[in-house]
Order: sequence, then C-alpha cells, then structure tokens
Amino acid sequence: MTQRTLTFVTGNIKKLEEVKAILGTNLTFEVINHKLDLPELQGEVEEVSIKKCQEAARRLMKPVVVEDTCLSFNALKGLPGPYIKWFLEKLEPEGLTRLLTGWDDKSAQAICTFAYCSCSDDNLDVILFQGKTTGKIVSPRGPRDFGWDCIFQPDGYNLTYAELPKEEKNKISHRYKALNKLKTFLVENCQ
Repeated sequence: MTQRTLTFVTGNIKKLEEVKAILGTNLTFEVINHKLDLPELQGEVEEVSIKKCQEAARRLMKPVVVEDTCLSFNALKGLPGPYIKWFLEKLEPEGLTRLLTGWDDKSAQAICTFAYCSCSDDNLDVILFQGKTTGKIVSPRGPRDFGWDCIFQPDGYNLTYAELPKEEKNKISHRYKALNKLKTFLVENCQ
C-alpha cells in the first residue's frame, strides 16, 4: 500500500522545511511540495487564499494546501498585509521599517492562512486555517534568509523571529498556529 500524500503548493524550500518540522512525523500521509505559478490575486487574505487553493486543486487534481502569509502594520490599517512579498522585494527590510517613520504605533500582526482542498469528485470547496501572532516592527536584526523575520519581534520576546532558535520560533509563530489547526483537521478527517 502506498502512503498517501498531501501536496503543499510552494517552491519555497524554507517554508516546506518549516511546515514539515511543525507537522512532525507521526502522520499517515507524506507532505510533498509542488512548485506552481499561481496568479497573484488582490483582495483580503481569506479570498486570496481560497482562490489560490481552488486554482491549485484544479490544475493538479489532487488534495492540496496553499499558504498565504501577511504582515499587517496596525498604524497602516493592515498594510502591507497580503502584499508583503512585493513590499519586501521592492523595499527590503529597512524600507519596511521606514514605512512606520512618523507613527508611534509599531505594532503588527503576522498572519498565516493555510487553505486546504480535498479535490474529490470535482469538489473544490476550501477550508481555511489561520494563525496570528502579535508583535512589533523593529530595525532588522538577525539572519536575513527568511523573508521579513528579521524585523518582526513577537510580543513577550526581546528577539526577532530571525534571532530566535528555529525550534522556539516554530512553537509560537503564526505559521505554527495555523498548521496546528490544519494538522488537527487532517488527523481527524483524512486518516
């Protein structure tokens, strides 16, 4: 009997490693990845996640998970939000922190949304699993090998995500919180 797989639609190996580390090894399915160019949609994170997941399921015709990560600055009413990838690419970490120049409020939310579609019997219904971590935006500190981790300092810590040991970050992160909900669902419904 072959082991069932769940396809995580990403080309980002760092995300795949983190997802596998958080989900652990006690699953009855294997998490694999598939790089797929999906349209970059605009809108609120929930609608973007649903549309991306449906498109991935439609193309691959198997159970898929997609992830969308936001970094929302409270002073900017949630921006850059789901557009963080593009803001980071154009402004780099220093530019992101400069967006808050002139604002006393440096608070932010890291939001991760996993969208799951079982893709069974042409059913493209999507279930969302969201995790949030509150914190603040700080000047870049720590390694710069994983997105905006070097500027996000979670509440209750004196270190940025980038400065935290991976094991510690994986216990508190927005991605952990969302993945924990996804894992519970998969264990209860997909064994």
